[in-house]
Amino acid sequence: MGLCDLISSLCAGNTDVMGSIRKDELYRACVVLKVQLDRVKVLDHPDLQDGFGQVWNHCLLANIIEEEFYSHVIDVIITFDSYGVSGHCNHGDVHYGVRKFLHDSSPGNIEAWELVSTNILRKYTGLFDIWMSNLDVKRHPRGVMHCLLNEQPRKSILAMAQHVSQWVWFRKLFVTFSSYTYINTLRKIE
Repeated sequence: MGLCDLISSLCAGNTDVMGSIRKDELYRACVVLKVQLDRVKVLDHPDLQDGFGQVWNHCLLANIIEEEFYSHVIDVIITFDSYGVSGHCNHGDVHYGVRKFLHDSSPGNIEAWELVSTNILRKYTGLFDIWMSNLDVKRHPRGVMHCLLNEQPRKSILAMAQHVSQWVWFRKLFVTFSSYTYINTLRKIE
């Protein structure tokens, strides 16, 4: 069984009333990444609409995460850190929803990890950030941080290109030059 056989994805948001288009794009990206489509759940919740002016309720998120946790065999959660890579408020809300779930439900049989946001200079260094990310991990106790090297960055770019409604010139540049395309650092959530 490969890693993609184990991945589940829970997504929300309906920015600019493009929910059905974005849903189809997400499914196409999952096909490229070989994520089983029955493991992808898209929420169209009126209180979880995408956008900088939309604040998501952390209790609602925690409840949704708890429902998914108990209805599936989930033993690892990977989420954004509080900054959410780009400062997007909904990414931060997801982080706090996961933390609330972990705090309130305290499931002892689950690991939770957050994607570490990097500063603006490191974010656009592409492959060169591999060195800095490895230094970050070495400065922490073993098992607290991990670096995930993407051995197929072209596949990631192809998956992002499936999001046609968002595949504008600046996103193409971001994905091409972003260190997140090549390496990601995860920090364990205690």
